[in-house]
Amino acid sequence: MNAKSNPKKALLTALIPVKNEIHNIEEVIASVDFADEILIVDSFSTDGTFEKAKTLADKVIQRKFDTYSQQKNWAIPQAKHDWILLVDADERVTEDLKNEILTVLENPTKNEAVAYWIGRKNHFMGKHIKYSGWQNDKVIRLFQKEKCRYNAKSVHEEIEANGKVLKLEHKLYHNTYTSFDEYMCKMNHYAALQAIDYDKTTGKLNGFHFLIKPMWRFFKHYIIQGGFRDGVVGIIICYIQAYSVFMRYTKLWLLRNNQK
Repeated sequence: MNAKSNPKKALLTALIPVKNEIHNIEEVIASVDFADEILIVDSFSTDGTFEKAKTLADKVIQRKFDTYSQQKNWAIPQAKHDWILLVDADERVTEDLKNEILTVLENPTKNEAVAYWIGRKNHFMGKHIKYSGWQNDKVIRLFQKEKCRYNAKSVHEEIEANGKVLKLEHKLYHNTYTSFDEYMCKMNHYAALQAIDYDKTTGKLNGFHFLIKPMWRFFKHYIIQGGFRDGVVGIIICYIQAYSVFMRYTKLWLLRNNQK
């Protein structure tokens, strides 16, 4: 059923933020080819992502990266249509999720929702991760342009919706891993951005931040949230989660002491 035969049907912009994603760009764009517009916001890639995206997407715009939330909030108003599906380069929209999204858009005012949570099926080091604290991972990714914006967090930003938020049944495929070294670089980058946010709310740093909090994070992910059930990969994930907490406070200490 097309828009002419159903005047209630909402049109959709697929928004994909990227930087140096040449290994992902073709597949992620192909997974959202059902959208009425594909919009890429590129943070001045140097690996050919920008050039490749221009041959595949409807619109490609560039902006220097500052924070994830500001990058996305700048891009949202550039979308042509009222509904946006935001997809990261390492994610894929499955056929089941695509059909569910299209069903929602057939009559978007039916349940009065302005946004939808979408779960993620996470993969790491070639393994589907069922536990390790990732089992309930979900993000708001389908939303009404005029009703939603990202909060001011530097990293792990979230949509703030002015209205009702529901949850879709089907999940995004998420392959968070390219290589171990690259993943650790990403965690290090996240820690530096988190330090900026935590500087506003964290008191004097001490052993609790550098020892107890990382140890608790490992225990929480590995024991309480079942990381041991994911085997060796689960151990690696839970250790990285603990290490990222340690790095967050290390970066915060460096920030406060004007060191890099």
